[in-house]
Amino acid sequence: MDYFLAVQAFNRIVETGSFVKAAAQLNLHPNAMTKLIQALESHLRVKLLNRTTRKVTLTSEGNVYYARMSRVLDQWLEVESEVAVAQSNPRGKIRVDMGTTIATLLVIPALPAFHARYPDVQIDIGASDRTADLASESIDCVIRGGNLSDSSLIARRLGSLDFVTCATPAYLAEHDELSHPSQLEDGHVLVRYFFPSSGRQNKLEFVRGDEQVAVEGSYVVAVNDSHGYLAAGLAGLGVMHTLRFMAQPHLDAGTLVPVLTGWTAVPNPLSVVYMPNRHLSVRVRAFVDWLVEHFATHPHVLH
Repeated sequence: MDYFLAVQAFNRIVETGSFVKAAAQLNLHPNAMTKLIQALESHLRVKLLNRTTRKVTLTSEGNVYYARMSRVLDQWLEVESEVAVAQSNPRGKIRVDMGTTIATLLVIPALPAFHARYPDVQIDIGASDRTADLASESIDCVIRGGNLSDSSLIARRLGSLDFVTCATPAYLAEHDELSHPSQLEDGHVLVRYFFPSSGRQNKLEFVRGDEQVAVEGSYVVAVNDSHGYLAAGLAGLGVMHTLRFMAQPHLDAGTLVPVLTGWTAVPNPLSVVYMPNRHLSVRVRAFVDWLVEHFATHPHVLH
């Protein structure tokens, strides 16, 4: 039995809740996973997992074993990475997750610089607007915007992203001039964004001096993907309140026009986040440090 691989298989099954998902992450056949767990249980002379056709659960012995061995496995992997660093050559694969436009507009265009520095590090990027589960999906780190709701996670601040309110020239030509956010409640329509996981829409909040205004507004289109949201705004389907880095090329080209320019919104904080019970491998630490360095000088990021 490959004991190290068997422990890896066990941990991945616990974290994903599935033999099939764990097998895919380790590039193994599900039957191989079954044989590894059987060999591990035979070696330990205890049953670690209860498996039915619908779910996998830990036995009491399995729960104790996972609590201890997950830490041992992290330390084992970290030692291997540190040996690579001693040779000034971090290597291996990392899994990261981030919003679609963060990936396509802010991170991926800069990755050649990371690859030039760390040519042996592979990066699997999950680019979507959903909120990924770091534990069950075995993701090393995520980039998240907004205030973090899960206080158990560790976050490193990357900066903040500014907002802009804008619309197409054609839309503005057909509607009254916008001078106050309250007009978005009457006489104008918005393009709205809703969160994929909850369907929730945030109120739009504007500040000018001591005056604060929160707006719900009506809409004809709401989208749960940031690229789709931008496309709806560019189609003239309403006024868009969006992150400036998304709109800036279109503002520069004149296909979008800023409105309510005397009003501001609280910038959206941006962080790179990872699990507290995971020892960051050297390759993940190198990527996190590079993100901090990259965003520190990015023209669209506030500090």
